[in-house]
Amino acid sequence: MSEKLSFEDTIKKLETVVKELEGKEISLENSIKKYKEGLDLSKALYEMIKEAESLIVEVK
Repeated sequence: MSEKLSFEDTIKKLETVVKELEGKEISLENSIKKYKEGLDLSKALYEMIKEAESLIVEVK
């Protein structure tokens, strides 16, 4: 993922990946590719949440 997506856009992209993985017409190779993409997106979301959490703690 080279471009920096917003949290909301990243969630939408992850939801799309999940729907594609749930589809019945996906090859094994494509499933693996989408699974890895989903992992990358979930890691990015986790980092965004941790960053927001640290900002909230700083404000307190």
